[in-house]
Amino acid sequence: IREIIMKKLNTTLLILLTSLMLSACSSVAIESYQANQPKLVLNEFFNGDLTAHGIVKNRSGEVIRYFNVTMTGTWDENGVGTLAEKFIFNDSSIEYRTWIFTPISDTKMNKQYSAKANDTLASSLIDISGNAFFMNYDLLINYQGNDIDVHIDDKMYLVNDNTIINESVMSKYGFEVGYITLTIIKSEK
Repeated sequence: IREIIMKKLNTTLLILLTSLMLSACSSVAIESYQANQPKLVLNEFFNGDLTAHGIVKNRSGEVIRYFNVTMTGTWDENGVGTLAEKFIFNDSSIEYRTWIFTPISDTKMNKQYSAKANDTLASSLIDISGNAFFMNYDLLINYQGNDIDVHIDDKMYLVNDNTIINESVMSKYGFEVGYITLTIIKSEK
């Protein structure tokens, strides 16, 4: 009888653990933000000078780093954008990233771009719907003197004409290892 109870308990625990893992992996669809205002238009918001201010948390939620960013966005006649970023961290280290945004589709539900930066491992897809911007990519970062790649799940939300709130989850081998919260501010002309 003890063996039967242990099998049922193990089966129940396995089902519970699987359910928790599946619910943790689910995400809100970008299309659910379609009606949200103000609408995010990538080549309008990321055009000109911007600043950003953020924190990095470890997997326990402790703030381990903070930073400020200056950005300049430009767009060509084909709708291809370049976003040059300069990160200044609290330890005075400086990092540069340059994104290239290439439009690939524009539907009533959302707009998509291909995005690639100097320190991403491959091009990624940007989905924009309403006030939301979602992007997943693999980024090469320096961690304690070693270059490692981490997966970034970026979710950005335009909260007014000049401000985006960005939440990012960093993961490695499917496990969450850190979090980034960032406020991006468009310079008023």
